[in-house]
Amino acid sequence: MPIRYELLGCALAGHEVVGHDAGTLRPEDHLVVRDAGDGRRWHRCLRCDGWQPHPVPEDPARPHPPDLTDADVPLRGRMLRDRYVLRLIAVDRVLHTVGLGLLAAAVVWFLNHREGLDSVLIDILNTAQDSLSGRPGIGLVHGVQNLFTVPASTLWSFAAVFTAYAVLEGVEAVGLWYAKRWAEYLTFIATTVLLVPELYELTHRVTVVKVLALVVNLAVVAYLLWAKRLFGVNGGGRAEEAERLADCGLSALRLNHAFPLPQASGSG
Repeated sequence: MPIRYELLGCALAGHEVVGHDAGTLRPEDHLVVRDAGDGRRWHRCLRCDGWQPHPVPEDPARPHPPDLTDADVPLRGRMLRDRYVLRLIAVDRVLHTVGLGLLAAAVVWFLNHREGLDSVLIDILNTAQDSLSGRPGIGLVHGVQNLFTVPASTLWSFAAVFTAYAVLEGVEAVGLWYAKRWAEYLTFIATTVLLVPELYELTHRVTVVKVLALVVNLAVVAYLLWAKRLFGVNGGGRAEEAERLADCGLSALRLNHAFPLPQASGSG
């Protein structure tokens, strides 16, 4: 059974109904509001198509339900599905932003405190080297020692690269959260470029984290290219617009049938 993202949306944000404060109903309101005949009205949720009971207002704020426009109808169908998927990718990009930002901050902190740390770590590393001599862990000791020999200019370059990627991932996250088309292209290009070093790293050493990262990025690239129809793939922008018109706005309400009214709608 396919997932109905409309039900998920209503569970998170509540039902979208109109006319609960209207005095009288007109024939054209039958699409979204119906009189139950027992002091209640059934209001069709503009998102999930379910009917919600509301009492007839004793002191109505308007003479009749408002005339709906396309802007009044929330996202539905495939467009709503895409919104949730894009926001899931945006959350992933936020995690990347935080991680890269912490790396950049750690490098800068190390640069500013390297001289003070040098004497302290020499004692620690000498002790560690004595205890790890002849064992696999000795490589870690040498690695930490070599970190103090890296030129400051190189470390500043690393900090700049980490910062730049953090900003890029942050921009992607904001754009994807608000479903901006430019963000989809930016994310596709940036993620595709990063696939090259990820594949290169796997040729040297395979780890669970590297494999999972590659799988996630491949899924993001495939989704954006096919489902979001980037670069003219799968019908391109025209197909995307046709899909939007079919799943959103008043046309979606007219084309999609509402759930049947509850059997007790006419009883007291």
